[in-house]
Amino acid sequence: MRVDLFDFDLPPENIALRPAVPRDTARMLVVKGQHGLADCAVGDLPGQLDRGDILVFNDTRVIPARLEGKRGDAKIGATLHKRVDLRRWQAFIKNGKRLRSGDRVEFADGVSALAEGRAADGSWTLAFEGDEPVEVLLQRAGTMPLPPYIANKRATDERDAEDYQTMFAAQDGAVAAPTAALHFTPALVDALGKAGIGSETLTLHVGAGTFLPVKVEDTSDHAMHAEWGRIDAAAAERLNRKRRDGHRIIAVGTTSLRLLESAADEDGTIQPFEGDTSIFITPGYRFLATDGLMTNFHLPRSTLFMLVSALMGRERMQAAYAHAIAAGYRFYSYGDASLLLPEKGEPA
Repeated sequence: MRVDLFDFDLPPENIALRPAVPRDTARMLVVKGQHGLADCAVGDLPGQLDRGDILVFNDTRVIPARLEGKRGDAKIGATLHKRVDLRRWQAFIKNGKRLRSGDRVEFADGVSALAEGRAADGSWTLAFEGDEPVEVLLQRAGTMPLPPYIANKRATDERDAEDYQTMFAAQDGAVAAPTAALHFTPALVDALGKAGIGSETLTLHVGAGTFLPVKVEDTSDHAMHAEWGRIDAAAAERLNRKRRDGHRIIAVGTTSLRLLESAADEDGTIQPFEGDTSIFITPGYRFLATDGLMTNFHLPRSTLFMLVSALMGRERMQAAYAHAIAAGYRFYSYGDASLLLPEKGEPA
């Protein structure tokens, strides 16, 4: 499909630079089957779901993956995006033209890494020196990797260390937050439980590739970056049992949805999964394991807007986004939410 079909105009004032406080007071646009649009708040979520539904959260934890350093006199910026092994990470490099294989990059607080080589996508493999775990080095020298549309407007600060982490964060490895889950608070989770709505967790370490623009003219020419994920056998069986009993699986965030779909076989059974996924979901995709999605509002021409268009229909999502913009909804990572619930068997 043509990428320009997924374009829209977004005024800069609709881009959120801070999250709502408390988190569950953010607005939520409900798009439910053929029933039009409803303006709600995240705190209304228990009343928008059915008893027996199960929400699936991503328990990845964002690491301070942005580093500033030097190679000689040249300034080098690095954003880690995917672990290779215990000491090596793939990284997108700012000022990468000044870097050569074998160069040592000196970061803050005595942290250094060797540039091993450049990949076809333009990223570099950095091998961190020393004996301390890389996670310890990043705590010393790194900062939270805020998305470019926030970082270009203000500096990262101490608030972001908490704001850009979900209450479910447990497994270190993400360089971007699964932002739909930023809206959840213990009080909201308690209210959902009392309404008979369950929860499950999986892990997908979100990579910086999620922010890369789609530079091709046709979706068939776009290559997704791989991200590592895991669903254990017990969680897969609990989710399959829910569906067999006629209940819905609602992914919280596109990362949860992409991993669920990667793990599902052709009849919709979720299999245990551990490894990389580079699934790219566009209109025409047949959803196998996901019955709904809670997600934030995404960039024009992005793979994530293509995904929500696949779930609900492109024209409907264009109309929903036009409504959200006109109504002053806040977009992107720190912005408001949407709840997307297609009718069973409904074609996108």
